[in-house]
Amino acid sequence: MPKEKSLFAYRTGGQNCAQSLYTGFQELLQVPQEVITEAKKQGGGQAEGGRCGALHAALDLADHAETKKELQAMFEEQAGSQQCREIRIKKQMRCDQCVELAAAVLARREHPNR
Repeated sequence: MPKEKSLFAYRTGGQNCAQSLYTGFQELLQVPQEVITEAKKQGGGQAEGGRCGALHAALDLADHAETKKELQAMFEEQAGSQQCREIRIKKQMRCDQCVELAAAVLARREHPNR
């Protein structure tokens, strides 16, 4: 369900990739609204180190080192990079697909029964 909520927030909620990840997991992980609002500054390559905002948010929400490693590896493999601008240049994945990937890995690894 968090994956679907994340995608819905991105596609119809007017939120950037980072905000949509936090929104998708808001109920499950008790993410405060302030975090979602503040994440507006993390979209479009503005997350730490130019990282994809969806990846950045998922890494922030992940509790386990193995989940973080898998998220980074999956972005390298499927998107061709962890960096927003590089992902956009390579055009291997669209932004909504990055949101979907980050949410799917996070949900599967950290919250498999949800």
